[in-house]
Amino acid sequence: MNDDLSKRRLGRGLAALIGEMDQPTPVDVGRPPVNPDRMVPIEFIARNPRNPRRYFDETELHDLASSIRQHGIVQPVVVRPVSTDRYEIIAGERRWRAAQLAGLVEIPVIVRDVDDKTALEIAIVENVQRADLNPLEEALGYEQLIAEHGYTQNDLGEIIGKSRSHVANSLRLLKLPDQVRDMLAAGSLSAGHARALVSTSDPATLARTIVSKGMSVRDAERLAQNDIKAQNDPRPAGTRKDEKDSDTLALERTLSDALGLDVAINHRGNGGQVKISYKTLEQLEEICRLLERR
Repeated sequence: MNDDLSKRRLGRGLAALIGEMDQPTPVDVGRPPVNPDRMVPIEFIARNPRNPRRYFDETELHDLASSIRQHGIVQPVVVRPVSTDRYEIIAGERRWRAAQLAGLVEIPVIVRDVDDKTALEIAIVENVQRADLNPLEEALGYEQLIAEHGYTQNDLGEIIGKSRSHVANSLRLLKLPDQVRDMLAAGSLSAGHARALVSTSDPATLARTIVSKGMSVRDAERLAQNDIKAQNDPRPAGTRKDEKDSDTLALERTLSDALGLDVAINHRGNGGQVKISYKTLEQLEEICRLLERR
């Protein structure tokens, strides 16, 4: 089976696997059953260092720990064996952390023997489907699959059930400086706020302005557009005859989000130009495919 076909089928395969992970493994004739409720000492289980999820809300963890003390762990943690009697988490790290806070000495697990690549794919898909990743963690997970396993943005879109433009827009967030990425991870900025800042001259300063003033995404986009125009035109604001109106800015934003690329619209009398910026041949090929479909 070639790589392209394997990747096209992967999304469906992972979705099915995730749906089955929390269910008992059926007993097969001639095959020893796998007990989905096997109890394993909690110190024999380690987190997956490649798990894209990095941020766990402390208040929510303590709330979950209180629930676990009263009711136990209802849904087993999914793990994979890494050595004799030692396991690594595939899905359920939050439950594992809360169980430690609750003082449990052992927890129920479901064992799935998968390789590094599949474990990472499952972790990303499982977290994305359950909305457990913040936008930065999601983008880092996509970047990891692209860098380590050669996925294209189209491949990832099929795997996670999202559009290619969603993947592209997520990856754009990684261009932001650390200060802005920290705000994004903490939830001070939304993905929409952060995307607007990618091409600005000073994203960190603009991000602080957005947070301090409680700006909406629309206000943040307007602030960013003014900054970008100022970079290309040294004249003071208010003296430019070609300043874009709100309708043009909104259309640029709509096209940028649809393509996952920077789009600029410049009117010239009754005509004008639409400029689409790309940085890789893959992005250019995707633009060509979209135009050919029309």
